Amino acid sequence: MMTTSLRYSLFDVTYPDSDGLPMAESDAARDYLIYGVEALDSYFQEQTDVYVSGNLFIYYEQGNPKAVVAPDVFVVFDVEKKKRPSYKTWEENDKIPDFVLEITSKSTASEDRGTKKGLYAYLGVKEYFQYDPTADYLKPSLQGFRLVEGNYLPILGQVNGDRLSIHSETLGLELWLEANGEMRFYAPKTKTKLLSPKEMEQAKHQAEQAQHQAEQAQYQAEQAQHQAEQRAAKLATKLRELGLDPDLI
Repeated sequence: MMTTSLRYSLFDVTYPDSDGLPMAESDAARDYLIYGVEALDSYFQEQTDVYVSGNLFIYYEQGNPKAVVAPDVFVVFDVEKKKRPSYKTWEENDKIPDFVLEITSKSTASEDRGTKKGLYAYLGVKEYFQYDPTADYLKPSLQGFRLVEGNYLPILGQVNGDRLSIHSETLGLELWLEANGEMRFYAPKTKTKLLSPKEMEQAKHQAEQAQHQAEQAQYQAEQAQHQAEQRAAKLATKLRELGLDPDLI
């Protein structure tokens, strides 16, 4: 009877997909949340066992809907890539996120640096990054931590000119803090920055424009050469009519 009661209670628990409140984020926080999710999802699009999401409820204790956290950006390896209304660890072979990025703001700074940091360490999130788009609460405004024996230790970054670079072993990528304060993911193997779909579309449009301009310039050059050859031919004909040899002039 106790087993039946326990099973009923577990299956009867409701795990909301939303808290019913609107997402209140600054423009910068929202933009980087979207960038992080879209850029990483695009980077891992060919890998069917990598799940990328953000601002999604992660339930980490079956039977306890209060045991929930919603990282801004997270990546889980070795789970199916599919759409989820929420992420329940017990339905995913107890896999928790391997990488988490929180976009820190005034309203979340203390939680991101305290409660969430402790929770992610307790859960076993391998790498935890924080980024402050306004540079008001974190110095430097991009920081990374790697889990070592249950505790987060800072990941030392490298400064190249005006850029701070922090390597993520988990993702196989670098996180860059540009001179203008912007955060971008960078793929060392291809030596390229990760772009969001919107940025990729803009880059494609610019490339098409540049190609069109190059084709126009080539066409104009060919037209100019053709006109020059026509003028030269007419002049040669005129000289011959006058009894002169064009090659001697």
